[in-house]
Amino acid sequence: MNATAEHMRRDPPAETGIAAWLDVDVRLWRLASFTVAGVVAAPILVIALAWLAPAGDVWRHLVHTVLGELLRHTVVLMLGVGVGVFVLGAGLAWLIAMCEFPGRRFFDWALMLPLAMPAYVLAFVAVALLDFSGPVQGAWRALFGRAAWFPPIRSAGGVIGVMVLAFYPYVYMLARGAFLAHGRRMLETGRVYGLTPWAAFARVALPMARPALAAGVALALMETLADFGAVAVFNYDTFTTAIYKAWQGLFSLPAAAQLASLLLLFVALALIGEQRLRGRARYHVASRPGREERYRLAGVRAWLATAACVLVLLLAFVIPVGQLLRWVWSAARTDLDARYLRFFFNTVSLGALAAAATTFCAVLLAYTYRLKPDRWVAGAVRFATLGYALPGSVLAVGIMLSFVWFDQHLARMLHAVFGVAAGPLLTGTLVALLLAYGVRFMAVAYGPVDSSFERIKPSLWQAARTLGASNREILWRVSIPLLRGGLLSAGLLVFVEVMKEMPATLLLRPFGWDTLATRVFEMTSEGQWERAALPALTLVLAGFIPVIMLVRRSASRI
Repeated sequence: MNATAEHMRRDPPAETGIAAWLDVDVRLWRLASFTVAGVVAAPILVIALAWLAPAGDVWRHLVHTVLGELLRHTVVLMLGVGVGVFVLGAGLAWLIAMCEFPGRRFFDWALMLPLAMPAYVLAFVAVALLDFSGPVQGAWRALFGRAAWFPPIRSAGGVIGVMVLAFYPYVYMLARGAFLAHGRRMLETGRVYGLTPWAAFARVALPMARPALAAGVALALMETLADFGAVAVFNYDTFTTAIYKAWQGLFSLPAAAQLASLLLLFVALALIGEQRLRGRARYHVASRPGREERYRLAGVRAWLATAACVLVLLLAFVIPVGQLLRWVWSAARTDLDARYLRFFFNTVSLGALAAAATTFCAVLLAYTYRLKPDRWVAGAVRFATLGYALPGSVLAVGIMLSFVWFDQHLARMLHAVFGVAAGPLLTGTLVALLLAYGVRFMAVAYGPVDSSFERIKPSLWQAARTLGASNREILWRVSIPLLRGGLLSAGLLVFVEVMKEMPATLLLRPFGWDTLATRVFEMTSEGQWERAALPALTLVLAGFIPVIMLVRRSASRI
């Protein structure tokens, strides 16, 4: 030890040189993470700056025609979906976590299956079955006469009901985990103080699960604001459909950007509301309850609980999948052709490219934070993962405006310097689409990658650094082999999300790059439900990947 200390005293310049080199290396990693955050910031900044050149004529038209309706529809949709997913998700979570009844173990994971069903697929199946010309209303009129009243599916109630069935699993998963963590002991404490079972649930269980409930409702509202396909099927105009019409119908990208900024305001309000609902309270949890701690329901109550779970699962998953299979069986011979294979190839190619690029950026962010966990890097990580709250249509408008500006200035520069007339370099290319996917789903990739980094012991990095390994070598030769599970999870999740993404793909795809999602939109726009079934069923099957991962993770925690 004395010899080592003497050597260190004799040769301080070498020590200083290594430290300086490591500092420069860390700065490069920090610069890369700031660049990723800047890419996320660019579309938001561009949309905000769009108000510097307001599209006066278009806005006068919107104000006098549809703007009031857009605001009313958006508010009604958010309120309806928010209340619906809260009641349905929290109620099912309470039944599964705290009660014992026939079929509980099956419904524990089966109630997550609607996550595999894109909202726009559930929407067009619901319209096809329940519209005036559908089989349900036909049977209804046959039983009760032609004048018999039936609730209209193409209404605010219809679109809210479909979205509640599509998005309740967000609240169910998080609330179920919170109820399991707190256990029955908290409720028993309330009963000791004279509370009835319902009062104990309302005054003890719900407040204890408030962070999980707020997060689940916020996720559902984010998806509601970002949705384009479902509201388009119902002809229920919201800001996402208005952005599409302003861009594709009125050919006014500035008006689309200003509409996108209003939608961005709703997103910001939803995020602020979620943070306020959580507050600064801390919620300490008890040990996880065992099976014997659940309330055992008997008789009518037990079968009512089972019936409630069966009804939700039928409406949200079983009936839609069954109808899709029926359509596919009747139309597969005409739809399963070279065009479908091209849609499938385009979808898989985009998903694979986006998954690889997004996972790479997620690794860069997570590794940089481990090298230099200061507030600047932490802020860059938070900002880079903010894109999941941004609707795809908003990102599409911001990216398109950025690329149009870049291409125009590049063309002017080339003409001034070389006298060459250059065409668009980035606009209308796959780069725009992949960038939108990366910004939108960075948070999806970052979660599994960050969790995998947490499981790596710091001593491994310290040992590698002692042996002279650089930060790049530590990442490639030490960390990556240990991150394989997290990288695979991140890549699969992004891949599935890209397959289902509709608005960004519709607005940014190059000519000829139709995907399964855009094929569903085109067929449902024309009312050809059977022709939309095959690509829709393919997307549902792909959606099983994250659901299976969630079910396995959930089962390991019980």
